[in-house]
Amino acid sequence: MAGTVGPDPVDRTRFPADPWRLVERTPDLDELGVSETLFAVANGYIGMRGNPEEGREVHEHGTYVNGFHETWPIRHAEGAYGFARTGQTIVNVPDAKLMKVYVDDEPLVVGQADLEDYERSLDLRDGILRRSLLWRTPSGKRVRVESTRMVSMTERHLALLTLEVTMVSGDAPVVVSSQLLNRQDGEDEYHEPAASRVALADPRKAGAFEGRVLLPRLHTADEDRLVLGHQCANSGMTVTVAADHRVEIADPHEVVVRADDDLAKTVYRVEAREGHTIRIEKRVAIHTSRSLPVRELLDRCERTLDRAGRHPVAALHAGQRAWFDRFWARSDVETETGDEHADAVQQAVRFNLFTLAQASSRADRDGVPAKGVTGSGYEGHYFWDSEVYVAPFLTYTQPQLARNLLLFRSRMLPAARDRAREMSQRGALFPWRTINGEEASAYYAAGTAQVHIDADVAHALVKYLAATGDTGFLLRDGLAMLVETARFYADLGFWRSNGSPSFHIHGVTGPDEYTTVVNNNLFTNVMARFTLEQAALAAERVRDEHPDEWARLARTLEVTDDEVTEWRACAAGMHIPFDEGLGIHPQDDFFLDREVWDLSRTPMEVRPLLLHYHPLVIYRFQVLKQADVVLALYLQGHRFSAAEKRADFEYYDPITTGDSTLSAVVQSVVAAEVGYRDVAYEYFCRALYVDLANLHGNTVDGLHVASAGGVWAALVGGFGGMRDHDGGLHLDPRLPTGWTSLTFRLTWRGTRIRVSVRPTEIELVVEEGDGPVTLDVRGATVVVAPGAAVVRPLDGQGPRLDGTLGPKPHIGGTRADGSTITAGVPDPIPFDEMELLELPEPR
Repeated sequence: MAGTVGPDPVDRTRFPADPWRLVERTPDLDELGVSETLFAVANGYIGMRGNPEEGREVHEHGTYVNGFHETWPIRHAEGAYGFARTGQTIVNVPDAKLMKVYVDDEPLVVGQADLEDYERSLDLRDGILRRSLLWRTPSGKRVRVESTRMVSMTERHLALLTLEVTMVSGDAPVVVSSQLLNRQDGEDEYHEPAASRVALADPRKAGAFEGRVLLPRLHTADEDRLVLGHQCANSGMTVTVAADHRVEIADPHEVVVRADDDLAKTVYRVEAREGHTIRIEKRVAIHTSRSLPVRELLDRCERTLDRAGRHPVAALHAGQRAWFDRFWARSDVETETGDEHADAVQQAVRFNLFTLAQASSRADRDGVPAKGVTGSGYEGHYFWDSEVYVAPFLTYTQPQLARNLLLFRSRMLPAARDRAREMSQRGALFPWRTINGEEASAYYAAGTAQVHIDADVAHALVKYLAATGDTGFLLRDGLAMLVETARFYADLGFWRSNGSPSFHIHGVTGPDEYTTVVNNNLFTNVMARFTLEQAALAAERVRDEHPDEWARLARTLEVTDDEVTEWRACAAGMHIPFDEGLGIHPQDDFFLDREVWDLSRTPMEVRPLLLHYHPLVIYRFQVLKQADVVLALYLQGHRFSAAEKRADFEYYDPITTGDSTLSAVVQSVVAAEVGYRDVAYEYFCRALYVDLANLHGNTVDGLHVASAGGVWAALVGGFGGMRDHDGGLHLDPRLPTGWTSLTFRLTWRGTRIRVSVRPTEIELVVEEGDGPVTLDVRGATVVVAPGAAVVRPLDGQGPRLDGTLGPKPHIGGTRADGSTITAGVPDPIPFDEMELLELPEPR
């Protein structure tokens, strides 16, 4: 485990613990980037970073639209056939947040202004960002400035901002400049240049564009409405941003408007009197397209604004609150920790769930980027994050959104088929990272070689179908995805006979990107086996239950009974590495031949390793960026024995750096299952506060959406013990030490049940739907029907091994049975006798 995290690592003098709000009491200019990310508002389509209305001080201005991107040629120092050719990067669209305030011609600048009080809050119950401050101007006048910001969950293309300026003491000339500003090229005087922000070559950050990106195509301005329209220079994508204003000003004033290629603004000049309030409501519409002209997008913006204009702000806010009421009814996880950190934990849990809502709810036809739409990190790309870490949460709480996510992948199938052919394979190979469906990972060893992406998509699809019974999706889209991914693995692998025939997959990279291009990566093989099995099952089911549809699909997909039989044979013969001497599953064929990297002697100053060591240095060692075998133990846990899970966890945990935010959540789930309860809670805290405490140092680039999904998995799958193997629900809870209860919701075949876990019992209640729901609770079949709670006793919390909860496993330490834990060597060798890596001086 890479360091430890306290039970509450957040600065509570600045961010007090509130179970339903994220509150900032004092601004901190040294942490601007983090706070801009934390206070972002988004709906999965539009995302607005938490920049101040007045435009400064900032780390990085940002308004992002899911899928809106520019393309650029990838320049390989030494190119080769099949390398990714076209990069894709999310584009910062024209900024509509700006409403600059001047009093006596003095600008309001938080960080420089004399503030008598200040509070900024993001209410998780309605998704509205609020700020209130009392400003004492240099001339001694006192001004109350209050604002709200909302990106609508009910209107995908709408954002709503309000600003109130009240002269508390004294009269003064007040100016409010409400703007639409394209910063992409001109970067105004407050924007920190990208080059100064990146001191190291960090693949997690978006690169800077060369040359002009957004080409002006349209600009208009009148007293009520501002418009800017642009087109990306290379991708050809178009965007139009429009804003309407409604004002309440009791004092004498004038309005000045202006528009040019990159700026449209309405300026209100007011002779403000003491006690009077200037109120401005700003409704913003943003529409994008891959090909439509900006004038057509303007028509759409006007329809959005006209519709929003028929409702007062209070009604729009109420609609937002009603949407979130429904979200929390389906998705809330309630924790009672039994200590002084109860509010902090509950706040952090809900913040992570709120992050998932903001990243996925109105993504609609698009995927879920790794950072959502809260920053430019990872260039706005979609990864496997969506299927492995986000889709489970959606499947069991918001199944319609899970369906949207899978539908998005199905639309990528034609491009995935093309990519498979380019890689000399049959079937389809989904891109490792992309926006438009084409592979955008320039480093193939940690990109294209991660062919487990196909199995990740298939895994999410199969779990969704089991939880919803959505046969229509299977027939229209799902079967094609399963056929093409199974076809890919059957073609990629090969048969080898060494005694008995076995099926092998070579030259791939698993989830652990510190070990690349290997033979028989365990995670890949286990998940490919699952894909082959499920594709065969789905094909046989459609053939038997829907013969007419099967005839059509078999003809369209050119699939035969013989091919289905081949998939079953490949799955049955899949080689699953296992070392009899160590009693563990090697991560790949040669993993155990490598030298062990002693993380206990690696200072935190050189973490993450990827920023301080050449890849070849890392590849020579047994060291993991993130859980790999351990993730297989979670996703395919029914294929491993309890003893195998514990042995594998004890082996791999000490050599896992956790340099990826995707690791801690998986380690938490499996640690809980194998009996390391305190370790599970420590990993849970690392995931819980990854953004709130900026634990990985890159929250400035956007929220870690997959880690947020993993927090739900750690709660529901780890502490709640929920598994969904073999098409059914299973519960085997194990609460952290001291917790008095954990409550979560699961939706199964249209029925929502509430699961409440307490130290000695579990309670199941149908909250919505006709039910009944049949599930397994610690090996016993339980039927939950509407109208009656089911309460079952829990006979202890430990794993069904020896029942002993050991200490944090570490190399050279001991298991509960007294045996020594080793890593990578058959016999325990003291570290001071091993030849270890010579570490460089920390940079």
